[in-house]
Amino acid sequence: MRFVPLTRITRTAMRRAYQGAVAVSVLAIAPLTWAWIGSENHRVVADTPGWLSRVPASGTALVLGAGLFAGQPSPMLARRLDIAEGLYRAGKVKALLLSGDNSRKDYDEPSAMRDYLLAKGVPDAVIVRDYAGFDTWDSCVRARDVFGADDVTVVTQAFHLPRAVTLCRTAGLRTFGVGDDSTRQWAAATYVSAAREFVASAKALGDVVLGAEPVFPGPRETSLMRAQAGG
Repeated sequence: MRFVPLTRITRTAMRRAYQGAVAVSVLAIAPLTWAWIGSENHRVVADTPGWLSRVPASGTALVLGAGLFAGQPSPMLARRLDIAEGLYRAGKVKALLLSGDNSRKDYDEPSAMRDYLLAKGVPDAVIVRDYAGFDTWDSCVRARDVFGADDVTVVTQAFHLPRAVTLCRTAGLRTFGVGDDSTRQWAAATYVSAAREFVASAKALGDVVLGAEPVFPGPRETSLMRAQAGG
């Protein structure tokens, strides 16, 4: 039997372990890279110099849900709604499509979002609720297939923006994104959520590759078209 020096075995094992680690790292960041490249030049962070002038006019602000606290929009969701209100008042969008989770009777994210905007004086006639926006991909596909949108300004936090914009663009929507830099107010929560983007981006890429259908794919509605016309 041929004798193989232990040092050679160790070096070979270390080399393979290193190569494996590199491969895992590449696979881990690939979905994030896909999201960043796919959204490049199609997103801006709110409240940065000249940000509003960079936002193109579109028919709809697609506001993605971000949770409720005691039936009210979470701080991050409230910030998304504030940005959407600003876009509407600046004439950048005609209607607001509020996409969130209403999977059970005691949890109605889109209605809480609407009530928040109504309290700020946004007309009810320009607000549309999507009760089945269970994830970002579902929200983008339903905006296209259920509500008939062809262009959107998606509003979310900055850490989520590349994935949201890329998914909506992949779904065939002309998309620009506006994000909130939540690190200024909620740094810890933002970093935790941003870390989850590794997994979320991998799922998103899988949804695209597999052509995943929304949990509830239809039926078609005309509510958004009426809202864009002012009710």
